[in-house]
Amino acid sequence: MKAIEYADASDEVRAIYDDIKSSRNVPDVNNFWKYLANDPRMLDHVWSSLKDVMGAGGHLDPAVKELIYIAVSITNGCAYCQASHTAAARTKGVTDEMLAEVYAIVGLANMTNRLATAYRVPLDEKPDSDR
Repeated sequence: MKAIEYADASDEVRAIYDDIKSSRNVPDVNNFWKYLANDPRMLDHVWSSLKDVMGAGGHLDPAVKELIYIAVSITNGCAYCQASHTAAARTKGVTDEMLAEVYAIVGLANMTNRLATAYRVPLDEKPDSDR
């Protein structure tokens, strides 16, 4: 697969690129979108989903959404998404100290999740009130 540049894109892909550029106020789309453009249906689906879930609506603050995205990206080993969403998080006020805390939480959660899985720890009979 190769990146689909704007000049080489179909009208359908160009329309999505234009929406991305307009929504994000950027001169060009990131490589992620250029590679997804190899399947215009998937490009449209992912962009629509991202706008819907990561947009200003919802119950979570936009910075919190970015921090969650970063945490999942770290756990999944996606350096591209981690870098992209770290940049987005910074535009929403996330500091180095906040990122360091997220990294610590991700490391701790991965360790304890793996230990609970390895030991096959059963759920407690009376779950905590927040579950």
